[in-house]
Amino acid sequence: MTSVDNTADLLILRLGEPGYDDELAGFQTGFAQRPAVVFAASLADDVVAAVRYAAERGLPVGVQATGHGLPGGFEGGVLVTTKRMDRVAVDPGARTVRVQAGVRWGQVVAAAEPYGLAPLNGSAPSVGAVSYTLSGGLGILAREFGYAADHVRALDVVTADGRRRHVTRESDPELYWGLLGAGHTLGIVTELEIDLVPVRTLYGGAVSFDGREVDPAALLRAYEEWTRSVPAGLTSSFAAVPYPDIPALPPHLRGRYVVSVRVAYTGADGTELVAPLRESGPVLADSLREMPYAESHTIHSDPDFPHAYYGDSAVLSELDVAAAGEVLGRVGPDSGGPMCVVQINHLGGALAQPAPNSVPYREGRFLVRLLTVGDRDQARELLDPAFALLADTTIGRALNFTFGAGDRTDGLYDDETRKRLAGLKSQYDPANLFRRN
Repeated sequence: MTSVDNTADLLILRLGEPGYDDELAGFQTGFAQRPAVVFAASLADDVVAAVRYAAERGLPVGVQATGHGLPGGFEGGVLVTTKRMDRVAVDPGARTVRVQAGVRWGQVVAAAEPYGLAPLNGSAPSVGAVSYTLSGGLGILAREFGYAADHVRALDVVTADGRRRHVTRESDPELYWGLLGAGHTLGIVTELEIDLVPVRTLYGGAVSFDGREVDPAALLRAYEEWTRSVPAGLTSSFAAVPYPDIPALPPHLRGRYVVSVRVAYTGADGTELVAPLRESGPVLADSLREMPYAESHTIHSDPDFPHAYYGDSAVLSELDVAAAGEVLGRVGPDSGGPMCVVQINHLGGALAQPAPNSVPYREGRFLVRLLTVGDRDQARELLDPAFALLADTTIGRALNFTFGAGDRTDGLYDDETRKRLAGLKSQYDPANLFRRN
């Protein structure tokens, strides 16, 4: 243990020291991080100490909570790990929750559930709540309630000058605007106060098809047509997943190419609305049902074990189903390339409403996400030509879904938002201490 700036019991690990590799271990195993110094923060004052240490030495600083998305651009710099900052405090009367920087969404769902409330979390309970929200936060009920960032009441942040700031829309509207949408590039957020929504149950799950028995492109066409008539509050996505033939998977998934439509909806007519999906072809599996919100993670059943992955995204003004069908063929299990997961999210609804934050491309109607394995160069050889097929309707990329591709900043913001963020960066971090996640 080492004390820095009178911060008691702050664990600091340097490259090569015992415990260094364990501290860096996270959900993403595909990319190695080698910061010179790791500050294992338990308190906001620990984050202050780390930022001051980095600033005094001119070192870049990044932050890691759960390791789903790893910070980049600070090789040899300072990394702040926040997994020990895991306090969750629900205020049922105000319908809000305060979450520290290391909190995972599963903790928030569990804390809110006894009060009949729910957070605007994503599909995986192990994702860090703060970084997810700072990058926008596209949740399972997104079309009904909007981005998670749209529901932040207050942020506690340590800026590059080593100051702790409590930021609200009223106290500092410009910094508030920039933090919600720009990740940790303007400071390290140590705590958020976020709205909860009065949701106890929902109609959700997935209807799945065998992608080798039914044409995935035809299913995609049927899905796109279906989205034109659904209510604004129904959130859904289309996914094509080639499962490897390994014993770790359930027998009904091993070696299969599964094409699914995932649904989350709080209305009363869910069964009627999804009926056309069930008529799209012979159904392989159907998990659609009324469920407690606490079981909402079963809709997507995302992997819960650490693994290597690389991914990127494209926000589309429209879904060109012919071009998207070509993407499915290019990255599908018979393409000869590495395994690639395709997910297409239906946007619109509350996501299209303006909000006082820097989350861009609210006019987007669909989001295409491609996720694969391998190093960056190998992955880009597969993904770049696939995304090129969608270029005519692509308006940008989504920061939440640049898995390993966060070093590329092109397309993350529209020109106006990018210029406004640059002005904030020059004001709050002129030395570029905080690098792009």
